[in-house]
Amino acid sequence: MTKRNRRAQAQAQHTTAAAPPPAPISTAPAQSFAFDLGDPEPVIGGRSALLEYAECLQSGDWYEPPVSLSALARLLRVGAHHESALRFKINVLASTFIPSPALSAEAFSGFALDYMVLGNAYLERRRNRLGELLELRHALGKYTRRGLEAGRFFFVTDLQSPHEFPRNDLFQLREPDIHQEIYGLPPYLGALQSAMLNESATLFRRRYYNNGSHAGFILYLTDAAQSQGDVDKMREQLTKAKGSGNFKNLFYYAPGGKKEGIQLIPIGEVAAKDDFLNIKNTSRDDVLAAHRVPPQLMGMLPNNVGGFGDVEKAAMVFARNEIAPLQARMAHAINTWAGRTVCTFKPYVLQDAPATTPSLA
Repeated sequence: MTKRNRRAQAQAQHTTAAAPPPAPISTAPAQSFAFDLGDPEPVIGGRSALLEYAECLQSGDWYEPPVSLSALARLLRVGAHHESALRFKINVLASTFIPSPALSAEAFSGFALDYMVLGNAYLERRRNRLGELLELRHALGKYTRRGLEAGRFFFVTDLQSPHEFPRNDLFQLREPDIHQEIYGLPPYLGALQSAMLNESATLFRRRYYNNGSHAGFILYLTDAAQSQGDVDKMREQLTKAKGSGNFKNLFYYAPGGKKEGIQLIPIGEVAAKDDFLNIKNTSRDDVLAAHRVPPQLMGMLPNNVGGFGDVEKAAMVFARNEIAPLQARMAHAINTWAGRTVCTFKPYVLQDAPATTPSLA
């Protein structure tokens, strides 16, 4: 035997000895397990009922609202229908508002926005040198807190430097609440679960499409006629189908292969089982029902052949049942507090003349 042959034989024996033994196959029976997603939180009773005892907590010289105003502000953009319905009411109120020297259109628009979103709206009285009313300015409701003493209000952006308004110079309009009389709460709180469900369905579908591979199936290959090179190429093509440019077709030629040599076993067809459209439509209807805005006034397309009906009749009924009470409530409360007429509205009509731009000549 030559030196070359002895060296090759020694290397082969070393390689064989260094190879680790195959892992033993476990013959123990598989253990089953179960898990749950938690109990649903009811509206009546449960842990949420503890907040009813707290009502509005005291924080130094002011009361904290029963619901996070920052969370309500963020939830304004939780979905297209929630914000659109609120903006529609605000636009109708702003279009019928008649500005006055004491209350501008800009100040009233901010006041109406806070009232519709937060259930609380504030106007600050600015006085002239004689102590008379000069103008009413909008104070952001997200940061305004009511004091422990009557007539005291604070502007709190942080706990380090709160600003106190002059006593009795801040007007508060609140949506009545059944549990307390300090802050108002918006009437759409019962529909926030549906609005967040609508957002979750949209986010889930976005991730579903952006993911690409999303573990939708198991490719089961049992045909012994396939070579390892063909298997590696198929694995490479399936890996390339992830991310941008996914959902590609794959051609595979297997001469002499068996009928069931390659099987596609789906794990779960998400597109067919997640009920995306039904969730979107149902949650949308809940949100619109909470805001009491007819869908044809928001530019929505009907799902049936008959449509939504006469849009003009729907607009007039909406103006009578929703806009007129808001106008009366705002005008009476603001004028009574100011001591004179500073807030008036014109009737809501559909054939209103378009706005004209003054000439610069």
